[in-house]
Amino acid sequence: MVGRWVLSRGGPTGAFTRVGARRQIEQVFIGAVREILDPIDLAELRVSVLHGEGANPPAIGVFCSSAGQLDLGWIEDSDAPIPWRAAAYQALEETLGRVLPVFGYDDLFEEIAMYYWEGETDDEAARQCLINYHGADPDDLDEMSLPCEMNARRPDWMLCENAAPLCDLPDGLRTRIERLRSGHSAVNAVDPEHDAWQFESETLSDYVEGLDECAHLPPLTLVPAEHFARELDDVGRHGMEMGFTDAAGLYALSDADCIDDWFTSLKLGVQFLISAQDLINLDPSIL
Repeated sequence: MVGRWVLSRGGPTGAFTRVGARRQIEQVFIGAVREILDPIDLAELRVSVLHGEGANPPAIGVFCSSAGQLDLGWIEDSDAPIPWRAAAYQALEETLGRVLPVFGYDDLFEEIAMYYWEGETDDEAARQCLINYHGADPDDLDEMSLPCEMNARRPDWMLCENAAPLCDLPDGLRTRIERLRSGHSAVNAVDPEHDAWQFESETLSDYVEGLDECAHLPPLTLVPAEHFARELDDVGRHGMEMGFTDAAGLYALSDADCIDDWFTSLKLGVQFLISAQDLINLDPSIL
């Protein structure tokens, strides 16, 4: 199917061995993909053509080879006003998961709550869970993380209530956030049948072996490791040992023509990621 797409683009014709034809097809397809993905340095993405089990058609998968905390640049490290940093962080937290396999603070808190506190989210109930289910010594509880203590560790720029409204931001920052949200809307507007940036877990398991053993959390996070290293280590241990659910999208190929639709959607996602990079790479001193 990819071969027919290559030929439709005026690819090489003539006599080829099976191996030679496959090599030519791969070179043209991978070259077109790399040209689109090259500007992305926020995360390392790769694309694979996959063969499904049984009657499933071939598919194109987008996967993430990076793991750990995304570099937040000035949002985390600068002395820029907290309302600016919080506005930028909020925009990333609300949008990046549409394209990248990334989790935020709410996901981390939920994981920790289920693991240590049996889903409880207030301190007293969490204390009882630590004692009753984990055998914790009541005298040692002050050394253990509890919901309120964990929430209190969030730096001010992570709190959405500290985010300035767009109208109060300097032009350069406001423009970048608006561009990010516009790119996010463009990705959301794509017909689901032509979307390179979505997948169903059940369908993905038909194409990727061993997925059931992988951690269900994605490999990337927006949670700052400086403040939540222990919690990130706890929830990431399974993924580091068995692999993460690192898919960003899975697109089933019904015919060669739909590959052009996939490329169109891929480009929209990359343009969105470029806008995220521009926001993160901003120098707040020039605002």
